[in-house]
Amino acid sequence: GIVGQFYYEDIPLLQKRDDVTLLDTRTVYEYMRGHAEGFINIPVDELRERLTELDSSKPVYVMCQSGLRSYVACRMVSQYGFDCYNFSGGYRMYESVALEKCAAGEAYPCGIEK
Repeated sequence: GIVGQFYYEDIPLLQKRDDVTLLDTRTVYEYMRGHAEGFINIPVDELRERLTELDSSKPVYVMCQSGLRSYVACRMVSQYGFDCYNFSGGYRMYESVALEKCAAGEAYPCGIEK
């Protein structure tokens, strides 16, 4: 109950909002290899020094690879007065669900060619 959570199905609506901050706390290299659209990258190791890049009036929705760094980031920014939510499952889960949905959308029904 210390850190709020958000889930895969929440992301499309969050991406459309301008009253929230979407934050990816993975390394620059991890972020460059793939990230969810609309998420800015501030690695957790740099977060304290870069807090001024975040708008404290907006809730922050945080993602990392597995959920640990984003949890740490949420605890950190919460100490500075931010309203913060941790992505359940991390980018690893996000990517696997997104790829599965993409593959399912491209699959042919049995015996029918496009």
